[in-house]
Amino acid sequence: MQNTRLNNLVDAVLVRLRRWFFNPWRRISLLIITFLFGFFLSTALTTIAGQEGDTDILISGILVLMMEVTSRAFYIRAWKDRRALWIELLNSLKIGFTYGICVEAFKLGS
Repeated sequence: MQNTRLNNLVDAVLVRLRRWFFNPWRRISLLIITFLFGFFLSTALTTIAGQEGDTDILISGILVLMMEVTSRAFYIRAWKDRRALWIELLNSLKIGFTYGICVEAFKLGS
């Protein structure tokens, strides 16, 4: 790419964001927010899928596939040394989603 002012601005913003995310407290807070968003997302999706009733199997299959792909990306050996932030965020979303589905199952069972 050419070295334009817009390109320099985007590069500077990305460098600042990268430095901001390398702070351990901000990284942990971002992971917690993603976990809670996964919990909220599971509650919303189970409510919507429960009301429809005709696409339950399709939605369940898609969600299981997404969870397995996320687990594969997170627990692969090559990423053990240094995990990218987006993979950690995706795994945190998956954990929150799984936790939310388990809580919904307990609510329906009682």
